[in-house]
Amino acid sequence: MAIFQRARSQEQRDIRRKSILDAAAAMLLEMPAAAVTLSELSRRVGLAKSNVLRYFESREAVLLDLLDDAAREWLANQAPHVTAKVEGVVPVGQRIDVVSESLANGFAAEPVLSDLLSVQAAILERNVSTQLAMRYRKGVLTSVSGLASLLSSVLPELDEGHSFDAAKTLILLVRSIWTESNPADAMKAAIAQDPSLCMRNSFAVELKNAFEVVLAGHIALQHNTLP
Repeated sequence: MAIFQRARSQEQRDIRRKSILDAAAAMLLEMPAAAVTLSELSRRVGLAKSNVLRYFESREAVLLDLLDDAAREWLANQAPHVTAKVEGVVPVGQRIDVVSESLANGFAAEPVLSDLLSVQAAILERNVSTQLAMRYRKGVLTSVSGLASLLSSVLPELDEGHSFDAAKTLILLVRSIWTESNPADAMKAAIAQDPSLCMRNSFAVELKNAFEVVLAGHIALQHNTLP
């Protein structure tokens, strides 16, 4: 039986924190975030639960860290991609279409990020300290501001306020549409028996359609062109 040795230096603590995060990230490739347990995470890392809690205050804290990292990495990758996609596209309607499709495909290509976003409010923010909640929420605002900046750069018809509001709504749409696109087993079985019960297209298509409505709506609101 392995004997736990407490990490003494900051470097050792950082290495152990990373090993916990890496183990959790690997679990997310196998199961939804809601199914990740502290017991299984501890087993995979080779530490007692009490020792994992020396580095993260809860299972939710681990997953919030992963969500924060995933969101920042996703935005860093999407910004140049979306910018390149709209280069040379002049009509605003076409740019809305291109931006919506690019962002929707970007989220669809990162199911772990979309899954973490879908349980953020209902699960991940429920078992954390006020201090961690404040730190995490600041990270969320930074990510939303980054997405807003991307939107205003490719859709200059949106001012800062509308870009930020649109960015917030896009994230909310990812959360809800991912949940609807990944129903519980009983609903999957019901839909398999009666396909008419399915009220959705693919995740990417539903996102694109919803994103287009939000972006076009904010541009219309800003420029007073609503019918």
